Amino acid sequence: MLIWLCIKPRRPAAAVSCLFQGARIPSSHRLEIENDLRKALNRGQLIVYYQPQYELKKDKIFGVEALLRWKSPLFGLVSPEVFIPIAESTGLIIAIGEWVLREACQLSSSYKRHEGDSLRVSVNISARQLSHADFIDMVRQVLDETGCDPHDLCLEITESMMLTDINYSMKIVRELIELGVVVSIDDFGTGYSSLSLMKSFPIGELKIDKSFIKDMTESEENKAIVHAIIKISQILSLKVVAEGVETLEQMNILRELGVDYIQGYYISRTVPVEELILFLKGFNRED
Repeated sequence: MLIWLCIKPRRPAAAVSCLFQGARIPSSHRLEIENDLRKALNRGQLIVYYQPQYELKKDKIFGVEALLRWKSPLFGLVSPEVFIPIAESTGLIIAIGEWVLREACQLSSSYKRHEGDSLRVSVNISARQLSHADFIDMVRQVLDETGCDPHDLCLEITESMMLTDINYSMKIVRELIELGVVVSIDDFGTGYSSLSLMKSFPIGELKIDKSFIKDMTESEENKAIVHAIIKISQILSLKVVAEGVETLEQMNILRELGVDYIQGYYISRTVPVEELILFLKGFNRED
């Protein structure tokens, strides 16, 4: 379902402020969004927000996931569900993705330098980025220029991306591992991975899709699926991140089932970097 809300200002010359929610876009606006998006990076309209990731055993925040936001002067706050597919189809995702990676790595490096503690940053990688010829060189360069420890960087890819070209994906993943980067399978459980494929890829962790977590307390079937994913991960020596955790009950169940890390609104909403730093200092403070 598309929710389309536009607030027209009284002054005709002023920009129209629109809030897009949902992935469908009226065709009459797609070109406008694309043209505006091409200027967004250079004009500082793109912002990286972060959602903390909580380590259950150590009771601390160990990392964050970087999530892109776009505040357009023409369209207002545009949902990633709207502009990421456009960035992907036009190739803009290459430059935008590198910028997000650089921002996240800079945060990790700066946090370690000023706070004396590691902060792992997780960054989503699109299919277009993964297939780009210079992807590995770009990652290496960003790590070198920002001073980010490769072990503090986690790149998240989806199951479907891996299955598009298994041999190529395996090559890229192995090269990332050689750099010291952690590779995670995002939205696990929504794709078509086989156990043999999972065993072949040298990944370090997987993320259980939030759709399973959401109904876990109401559905024994979903709880059983989550339990099975955790058991498979333990057999394959993979760490497990559960996303979309919104209640104490969900967290306690996941703890009992053996999940390593969680993220979601129960721990923290997605916040800009300034709020994140304050949150981290308060949460991990030793009394």
